[in-house]
Amino acid sequence: MTYDQTGRSMSYHEEIRIHIQISNSKYQNINKQNMKKLILVSNDDGYMAKGVRELMSMLVPYGEVVAVCPDQGRSGQSMALSFDSPLRIREEKSPVEGARLFSCNGTPVDCVKISCYSVLDGRIPDLVVAGINHGSNASVNVVYSGTMGAVQEGCSWGVPAIGFSLTTHDPDADFSAVKPAVDALVPQILERGLAKGTFINVNVPAGVAEAPMALCRECKAHWSEEYKRYDDPMGRPFYMLAGHLVNDEPSATDTDLHALDHGRTSVVVEALDRTAPKCLMPDWIAFLQ
Repeated sequence: MTYDQTGRSMSYHEEIRIHIQISNSKYQNINKQNMKKLILVSNDDGYMAKGVRELMSMLVPYGEVVAVCPDQGRSGQSMALSFDSPLRIREEKSPVEGARLFSCNGTPVDCVKISCYSVLDGRIPDLVVAGINHGSNASVNVVYSGTMGAVQEGCSWGVPAIGFSLTTHDPDADFSAVKPAVDALVPQILERGLAKGTFINVNVPAGVAEAPMALCRECKAHWSEEYKRYDDPMGRPFYMLAGHLVNDEPSATDTDLHALDHGRTSVVVEALDRTAPKCLMPDWIAFLQ
C-alpha cells in the first residue's frame, strides 16, 4: 500500500498518475524533438506468435518499440491480473532490428502494468498497441480478449491505445493485410491523440488485399452452444469450449461484423466508461435519483 503526504492511501491509478507526473518532470529538459515516440506493444498469443512479431516490424518506423508479451498463449484473459504469483520478465532475442522484446509469465494486462515499473526505465509510453491478434476481436469478443484487455489497460493510464486483429487463427497467417490499417492509424494517433478514456479496436478480414476501412459501431452478438460435453475413459463428463458467434442484428449495415463480412476493415472507437445511457436505464430505478 502506498500513501500520500497526508497519510491517505492511494489507489493503483493514483500511483500511475503521480508516476506520469514525475516521469514528465524528469524528462522536461530533454529536447523531445530528438526523442523517438515510445510505443509499448503486447498481445495475448504470446511473445513467439507471428502476429506480434509482424506488428513490431510495422511499428518500428514510427518510434522506439518495446514489446512485453506473455510467455505463452493467454487468449481470453480479458483484463485479468495475477494476484498470488510473482511476475518474472526476461528479455528475448528480438526478431526486429531496432525493437526490444520481453516475455512475462503473467497476463496481457500484467505485461502492460509491469512494463511501467521495469523495462521502460521510468518512461511512460506515447502509445500502447496490442496484437496482431490471431482471430477476430470484433463485437462482444472485445470483452473477452486479452489483447484488447492490454489496450484497455493502456487507456486507463490516459495513454492512447489501439488493438489490431486478423480474422484467422492460422499461426502462420499472412499479416501483411494489417499494414495499411497500421500505417493509416498509428501516425494519426501519435500526432493527434485520442479522447481521454477511449481506445480503438481494429479488425482486418483475412485474405482481403488492401481492404477498405470502415468506421463502425460494435455489433450486438452472443456466443451460442459454447461448451461441448465429452466423457473420459471412466465415464465422467467434462466440457470443452466450443460454440459460434451469433449476430443479433444481421440486417444492420453500420456494425463491425457487417464490415468484416463484406471485406472491409472495421474500426471501432470504444470507451472505458460502461455507464448505460439514461434511455436504457429501467424506469423503476428512478427513485434513486
